[in-house]
Amino acid sequence: MTKLDEILRQINRPHVYIQTHNFPDPDAISSAYGLQQLLKARGIKASICYKGKIERYSTEKLIELLDIELLDLDEMEGDLSQDDEVILVDAQKGNSNIIDMTGEEIICIDHHPIFEKYPYRFKDIRPEVGACASIIAQYYFENEIPMDQKTATALTFGIRMDTGRLSRGVSKLDMEMLYQMFDLCDSQRIHMLENSNLYFNDLIAYSEAISSIHVYGNISFANTGQDCPEALIASVSDFMLALVEVSFSVVYSWKKEGIKLSVRSETPRLDAGKIINAALRGLGNGGGHASMAGGFVPFSGTEREADLMFRKIQERFIEVIDPEQKQETHKYVGTAKKG
Repeated sequence: MTKLDEILRQINRPHVYIQTHNFPDPDAISSAYGLQQLLKARGIKASICYKGKIERYSTEKLIELLDIELLDLDEMEGDLSQDDEVILVDAQKGNSNIIDMTGEEIICIDHHPIFEKYPYRFKDIRPEVGACASIIAQYYFENEIPMDQKTATALTFGIRMDTGRLSRGVSKLDMEMLYQMFDLCDSQRIHMLENSNLYFNDLIAYSEAISSIHVYGNISFANTGQDCPEALIASVSDFMLALVEVSFSVVYSWKKEGIKLSVRSETPRLDAGKIINAALRGLGNGGGHASMAGGFVPFSGTEREADLMFRKIQERFIEVIDPEQKQETHKYVGTAKKG
């Protein structure tokens, strides 16, 4: 029995909901879409739902070009019941980045480290895989189910984006799936999506981060300013990792509900997921892969109190990574010139 057979065996209703994490990225959306089409081929109707906003141009364009229908959970109040069956994709129940929607979470398909034990009817959680889209793609090939160009394009784009265009966390499965989908996908459309992913206003976040960056040893900290979209925080964190002096990047933004963090690591010695989990313990929560992770600290206060919280967060990271570096040993401060 394949994993897809087991998934189908656990579904008891003719219609299910596929839920992504909040503010879904290309990997989440492409994985949900790929699964939706897979279930359709087996006679099961599925609706993709999420909470939050679609924050990146390339993600919006992916949805538009491939005509992917997403349902906003905020607009579905009253349409759901406790008997509805939910499949979580690219997320796990209980994590801070996914809302607990009405219905029963029966299946979980994800590539992040196991967050907490939950009695799903079936789970396929593989932290060693770079993108959830690779897991979905494998279901097609191991069951010899034809994949159309739209699905191949979506899944290929999801894999490439979540692995930083094959620059981080790439597994053998990711490479195998990209190879098998190479002739099936629309490579020109993927090239266009990858090279059109910034709005003009996004440059403000980069400017804020550059003007606020502090580097201690090989650890950088930067603030993208208030209410920065989550996907953009992650992009800035990737950007900071390009600095020669930096091998571990922490970027944060103060939002209405609290402080959102994105962490990147390019060295095996510094496991981003484990470090952010330890650094935020008792303060907030965080986790993820060895090379990329995210976190959240609940916070409501004044701007001055926020600055103190940023400093506390920095000290927590430095103490976890290298207690002897609690006193700054090497510091670079960049200041963006204006006018």
